[in-house]
Amino acid sequence: MPVPMLDLSIQNQAVKQQVLEGIAGLIDRSSFILGENVRGLEAEIAAYAGAQHAVGMSSGTDAQLVALMALDVKAGDEVIVPSFTFFATAGVVARLGAKPVFVDLDPASFNTTGALVEAAITPKTKAIMPVHLFGQVADMPAICEAAAQFGIPVVEDACQSMGAKGWGKHAGQFGEMTAFSFYPTKNLGAFGDAGLTIIRDDAALAARVRRLRVHGMEPVYMHHEVGINGRLDEMQALVLRAKLAMLEGWHEGRRKHAAWYHQRLAAIDGQGVVLPKEIVPDGRHIYNQFTLRVKDGNRDALQAHLKDLGIGSAIYYPICLHEQPCFADLGYKQGQFPESEKAAAEVLSIPVYPEMSEGMLEEVAKGIEGFFKG
Repeated sequence: MPVPMLDLSIQNQAVKQQVLEGIAGLIDRSSFILGENVRGLEAEIAAYAGAQHAVGMSSGTDAQLVALMALDVKAGDEVIVPSFTFFATAGVVARLGAKPVFVDLDPASFNTTGALVEAAITPKTKAIMPVHLFGQVADMPAICEAAAQFGIPVVEDACQSMGAKGWGKHAGQFGEMTAFSFYPTKNLGAFGDAGLTIIRDDAALAARVRRLRVHGMEPVYMHHEVGINGRLDEMQALVLRAKLAMLEGWHEGRRKHAAWYHQRLAAIDGQGVVLPKEIVPDGRHIYNQFTLRVKDGNRDALQAHLKDLGIGSAIYYPICLHEQPCFADLGYKQGQFPESEKAAAEVLSIPVYPEMSEGMLEEVAKGIEGFFKG
């Protein structure tokens, strides 16, 4: 039985009729940008995340970028980010002329820690942007405590983790601002690029984020600063509103499959592979990815084996950010962040999407088990 890494067709079929009817309404009204669906989505996601303000954005990257712009991050400033994550986390810092300051990770969670962040703070640190990688909240109480000692704002990168919880809070309830991504492969995915910036409780900051996404304009044709064109369009917003009602069920489907893998693969956990662990107190891992660590240099061979069986997998991420050619001028050296580099050499994500059948899960498990026992 072929098992793709991800199959979006089933969930998209579930909202197809509602979306088609919504698009017909958009055409009839000819209202395509920042209309009633964007406003509705902003209110609904702010309520979902337990924040006071939300601003729809054109992508998760722009949600990060505008958050940093609203904090006046500029040339000469430093922003602390993990080295093991998607490129955008550091890319938005560099785009503003600031310096990404990389930190290592906790091998049990793939996320950075308060101690690692605190050690990287300098007088030039303007913001801290921890990532809730793969669907699990980072060490936010310790990170926020370290930030508070120096009066540094925290922007949560929750682009993979809307709906994740830790320490009794949602992603989006720790930092001053939070970036969400609705790229189609996320647990809540649009039909194209889309994102959103959460502002926890600062109305003035929310107003500035809202203005920055439209070229710094307020009112029309009065530009107070240079912003970006970061607007969310109505079609993506109506898709996301249709899917939002199903999101909790999808989260729990992923969690159910993750629990199945833990039980089914328990015999090889810690042997040939290490299964991801939920380590956050009073939390909820939403498993945007179910990411294995493959030991003894066998990651690429296991991936090739699964491919031969028709089983999809993916490597997130094969190269750390401090090793990327575009950041060579920052002076980081290989070996400087050993846990991040080890993760990049070992990680392999396997299918966990909520529409998988138990037969599909069994095919994946048998493929992994067969590699190590065969």
